[in-house]
Amino acid sequence: MRSRRHTIAADLRQQITSGRIRPSERLPSEADLADRYKVSTLTLRHALAVLQGEGLVEKIHGKGNFVRRPLRKTMYVGGWGILDPWMAAEPVLRVTVRSNTVEAQAHLATLLGVPTGSPLAEFTCLSYEGESPHGLARIYLPRDLAPAGVLDDNSASRQTAARFAQLGPTPAAVRETVCARPPTTVEASSLRLATASVVLSITRISTDSAGRIVEAALLTFPGDRIDAVFTTHTMTDERQARA
Repeated sequence: MRSRRHTIAADLRQQITSGRIRPSERLPSEADLADRYKVSTLTLRHALAVLQGEGLVEKIHGKGNFVRRPLRKTMYVGGWGILDPWMAAEPVLRVTVRSNTVEAQAHLATLLGVPTGSPLAEFTCLSYEGESPHGLARIYLPRDLAPAGVLDDNSASRQTAARFAQLGPTPAAVRETVCARPPTTVEASSLRLATASVVLSITRISTDSAGRIVEAALLTFPGDRIDAVFTTHTMTDERQARA
């Protein structure tokens, strides 16, 4: 027998897909919906969580629940070696950038191959389509490789983000590890995802010709908003290109 939360979710889903509740429209308050369906607020929130997990409804803190507009997928092209892999091909996206200096601890020290406590430049990029987050990038590089001035500019504008397209030395090699997993608490909050959602996680490690790691990028995209493309060149192709 179908539970009340799934019955409520089905009814709201039908109203959304039929156009009775339009994209970007705010749903009635949770208290009003709970009263309408004669259930507790907790049960109502479980029903909304079903729709949030499906990407139909988005909860914005302090504002309420809104019908999510259908979002275009972002194309991630592997091996670009840039801080913000979506912005060059997606002019409709707005990108915010925050920078900071942090100490390399545990996981970061291992990723970058530096002693624990080493100073790192940290850049956090969050891209939006309208008001909906599209992707999260956290980029780390040894502090001495950060170009002069970039850590002093935290302006949340596309023009500022464009300055970060190539931060450090051009990498000689890029290794990317890709997996699908549930979002962390921070990722779910930043990308406004239900904890039951799935994200595409890409860890990108860039090294220079001497083998030094010059950048570690932790990229996170909602699973329903991203396609990733990776191209492999054979040794024959490389020899022909040099000829």
